[in-house]
Amino acid sequence: MNKSTMRDIDERTNLAGNSMFELLLFRLGEAPNTDRRELFGINVFKVREILVMPEITAMVNSAPSVMGVANIRGQMISVINLPQIVGTNPTKGLGILLVTEFARTTQAFAVEEVNEIVRLEWKHVLSAEGRGGGLVTSIARLDGSAENTRLAQVLDVEQILRDVFPEQQPAELESGHKLNIPAGTVVLAADDSAVARMMIEQGLKTMEVPFIMAKTGQEAWDRLRAMAAEAESHGKTIKDRIALVLTDLEMPEMDGFTLTRNIKQDPRFSSIPVVIHSSLTGTTNEEHVRKVGADAYVAKFVAEELADTLRRVLTR
Repeated sequence: MNKSTMRDIDERTNLAGNSMFELLLFRLGEAPNTDRRELFGINVFKVREILVMPEITAMVNSAPSVMGVANIRGQMISVINLPQIVGTNPTKGLGILLVTEFARTTQAFAVEEVNEIVRLEWKHVLSAEGRGGGLVTSIARLDGSAENTRLAQVLDVEQILRDVFPEQQPAELESGHKLNIPAGTVVLAADDSAVARMMIEQGLKTMEVPFIMAKTGQEAWDRLRAMAAEAESHGKTIKDRIALVLTDLEMPEMDGFTLTRNIKQDPRFSSIPVVIHSSLTGTTNEEHVRKVGADAYVAKFVAEELADTLRRVLTR
């Protein structure tokens, strides 16, 4: 790894420490029944490289949205037709390939064009839950609080990959992984992806662990404070209510780094174990997880690893 790459990683890690991140913006063609080319985004940390469209070899019996495979630096990578998935019409063609690393897998997305990289605060990224668009986790206000800010839709790559490659979904946790937590307590979990929440819920149910699920870091933080106040009114502490916090990193309104830092810097909550469960894999992210005080990091999605990590943290 060269010095420039290390510098880029350090810079992005510092951004995360300040509740900021970089969003790669791209277009996928004209929206249905319109000539508008909406902006879409993905966290730069997930993008391994951006290429002019290479030669693609079509594969027999592949999913309709899989264009084939591309030989990229000796690695055969599936190429997904992203405009087809979101229902746009790329009248300029599919000229660019985004190679991404996501939850231990590498895949490539064909897009119409790449526009720019913008730096944003997580507070300017709003949850898309309930606004339609099942493939979008959040909506980014690209110009911050400006009244006529540009908007970009942040895609739910977890949901897209599950839809495109259903046969590649990780095995569910088998019975026999019961996790013992103090009586009367629950696990508080936060993730903005609907498919991720479903998989977490399945795992926790198999572990026979009661839980509360939040869709953003802000929702989890608000819930934690409310539960602390309620516990105090009954002469208890939050430790009598929450056994552990399990959080994603990328979430609208408040990211997992900020949520973890808030918990660990508040005397009421600092002794509650925090486990970060993220598709942002790699040693750089793991190192930053340690810096904000998390008790453990586990990459998505291997149910057994999640169960083992929770057990290890709770028995410390």
